[in-house]
Amino acid sequence: MGIKNYKATKDNTITNGYKLVSQIRATGSNMGAADILEVHSIYGQQTTSSAELSRVLIQFPTTAISSDRTAGTIPASGSVKFFLRMFNARHSEQLPRDFTVNVLAVSQSWQEGYGLDMDGYSDETDDRIEGSNWMNRNSSPAATWARIGGDYHSSSYTPAVTMPNYTFTFSAGDEDLLVDVTAAVEEWVSGTQTNNGFGVFLTSSQEAYTTASDNAVLLNSAGQQKSFYTKRFFSRTSEFFFKRPSLEARWDSRTMDDRGNFYYSSSLAPAADNLNTIYLYNYVRGQLTNIPGVGTGNIYVNIHSGSADNTAPSGSALQLVKDGVHVTGSGKLVAIGGYVSAGIYSASFAITASSSPLTKLFDVWYSGPIQYSTGSITPKTLNSPGWNQYPQFTTKITNLKPLYSEDETARFRVFVRERNVTPTIYSVASSEAQGTIIPSASFEIFRTVDNETVINNSTGSATKHTFLSYDNSGSYFDLNMSLLEPGYMYGIRLMLYSSNGWREQEETFNFRVENS
Repeated sequence: MGIKNYKATKDNTITNGYKLVSQIRATGSNMGAADILEVHSIYGQQTTSSAELSRVLIQFPTTAISSDRTAGTIPASGSVKFFLRMFNARHSEQLPRDFTVNVLAVSQSWQEGYGLDMDGYSDETDDRIEGSNWMNRNSSPAATWARIGGDYHSSSYTPAVTMPNYTFTFSAGDEDLLVDVTAAVEEWVSGTQTNNGFGVFLTSSQEAYTTASDNAVLLNSAGQQKSFYTKRFFSRTSEFFFKRPSLEARWDSRTMDDRGNFYYSSSLAPAADNLNTIYLYNYVRGQLTNIPGVGTGNIYVNIHSGSADNTAPSGSALQLVKDGVHVTGSGKLVAIGGYVSAGIYSASFAITASSSPLTKLFDVWYSGPIQYSTGSITPKTLNSPGWNQYPQFTTKITNLKPLYSEDETARFRVFVRERNVTPTIYSVASSEAQGTIIPSASFEIFRTVDNETVINNSTGSATKHTFLSYDNSGSYFDLNMSLLEPGYMYGIRLMLYSSNGWREQEETFNFRVENS
């Protein structure tokens, strides 16, 4: 599972709106401790041409991202995307439609503050009370924003020089905000820019129209002479665990080990589908450990036929299909493998069946004169049936436990087989049932008490962050339980992809998460 959530470390709503009981603007007000964040623009409410604005400041811990990247918890730059997620908070007041917000990096540091009052704006900051507001970025009288309403990077993006600008459009108005902010996060993580978080507010063409500026309002002759009131989000202090804003890292974490789903090369398949990838897992005292003589470099693989009893490799290495990338030698005897992650190596190659296909192949992994590992493969031959297949499957999580701790990462093993398939005598007698490996499968997690989906499947996403891995034992996925709120029962839904497209499975699998 390629998901990691980083919760906001601070957030605040700043405004130049009028207080309820007077004609005084609340430019000194602070709402840093409120459980709601608010974006709005109100035109002509106090006077016929008055402009009242509300903006959101929010910041996330990119130092934690750097630490996780160093530890290998998340991938390197270019292999992971970061999404700003903010969740709609329903309310009884007017909700705007068809509006767009800016999501811009803040260019100066700011304080969160302790204000709560989002109606009367009675909680103000000054040189004794910490917090940012419409005029100041912290409690120091000298720490004013360069421009009232906050300072933001708004120039066109030049990597390592300026920051990217983002927008998000709400059609119905009650949508959650989801923005790919990868470039901005990578600027912060690399240290080329300082992380001061994001500002979220209506675009200038939709904030209120003004013909002049003063100490509370900026000139905006391109603005709207109508109101966009009011869009609300849950803040980081919300009681609702899954509604708190997050910076979500997503990446394709799949291990696609074809050892149990290995096919001979066929003219029926394109070149990419003729390529098989197999893995070597180097466990030392139960821990995945780099091979000292290989480290993070190349490792090499020969493929052999079997001995007389088909229990060990025999004879010379077999010829592979030369592709110029994985198999480059003129003799076509060696596949070049490489480092995947700590203690894991992979190699890809295609091999053509003889007139009497071998029923078992043996892979020998080596570097220089040292042979490190020998494995076995049971290859299949690709056949094209004479009918349109529309397979249906049944699924089971074979190692499901009823209870998990919030601080563990659990691996779920998924067994899949076609429905209405009668097992052979061998599979009935065998100690291990024979399943089907589905190369494209995805999961999602829902809370059973209200059926709310808390981790969406990624079947329509390029990140594939909820896709299942597979190896010789079948499909599996890892789930970090810290993503889920303790004290609840959750369910797993599975989606499988076959010739009839994506199909949600009938079976669901329940488990509970508790505090450590």
